[in-house]
Amino acid sequence: MSTAQGLIPATILTGFLGAGKTTLLKRVLTEAHGQKIAVIENEFGEENIDTDILVSDTNEQIIQMSNGCVCCTIREDLRTTLSDLAAKRRKGELDFERVVIETTGLADPGPVAQTFFMDDEIAEAYLLDSVLTLVDAKHADEQLNTRQEARMQVGFADQIFISKSDLVEPAAVEKLIHRIKHMNPRAPIQAAHFGEVALSKVFDLRGFNLNAKLEIDPDFLKADDHDHHHHDHDHHHHDHEHCDHPHHHHHDDDVKSFVFRADKPFNPAKLEDFLGAIVQVYGPKMLRYKGVLHMKGTDKKVIFQGVHQMMGSDLGPKWMPGEKKQSKMVFIGIDLPKDVLMQGLEGCLA
Repeated sequence: MSTAQGLIPATILTGFLGAGKTTLLKRVLTEAHGQKIAVIENEFGEENIDTDILVSDTNEQIIQMSNGCVCCTIREDLRTTLSDLAAKRRKGELDFERVVIETTGLADPGPVAQTFFMDDEIAEAYLLDSVLTLVDAKHADEQLNTRQEARMQVGFADQIFISKSDLVEPAAVEKLIHRIKHMNPRAPIQAAHFGEVALSKVFDLRGFNLNAKLEIDPDFLKADDHDHHHHDHDHHHHDHEHCDHPHHHHHDDDVKSFVFRADKPFNPAKLEDFLGAIVQVYGPKMLRYKGVLHMKGTDKKVIFQGVHQMMGSDLGPKWMPGEKKQSKMVFIGIDLPKDVLMQGLEGCLA
């Protein structure tokens, strides 16, 4: 358990304006779960957590709530706020077990996630548990079509909640789920009615951790292998583009994911050089990448993951006797050059 190391689990809650982040948060806070949560609001003047669950509306940056939780509005940067909260907790001035960061509706969650890796002081106090993204079923198509930030939020997610699905036809929700899966096959997708979500789907998901379980929906990958044929012929649809039917845009989202698999082991030095070079060039466009690798020279799995330019790897458990040693990597990004990556990785095999 993370608590044994004394690390404070952190959850990033993201999603477009009106998707219901505050509703979800309020439910999590008012539910009698016996956990004390510190909420960091980064909303800049949008509707904040309703004051009825706050004790007092002061100019203080950190407010104690009636349910024992803490709420704090970012005045400076996130790093300072996290560091202040951790210091107050160590001194016994504040009591909380976990942190939820609610980002502004237009934010790219990347820099927020990177804060947990870049800074030693933060990394020693917190463990980034997961990025949760709320998608508003009613407005999602339009938002995903017009706003890159919305697509990035989907690409970043470890868990996706679809809100307001009661306001649209079931077929439209299905289509939306299909679209989202193409952008991010790693994240489980679940409907959330008015923030009614089981806490087990919100906390301790270990989505961001370097764990040996690499969640990819196997059916999605099967479908993806068959799909290649018509992906290659996508340009036949271009004559429809001006009529602007969302379903023709289906495969045109710039946030996409692809998977690399190999049975041969990687040459560690080659792989490190190649990934280093790729991250230099494409880092800003790489949202999340993650993998379980079969490396030459070790009988353990190598677990690797990254956000933008920040990349890390860890030795995982040993390959089990009889287990097929195979590397499997997922890349989620904006217009990443699939061929360059696939050929480059192929070239790093021993």
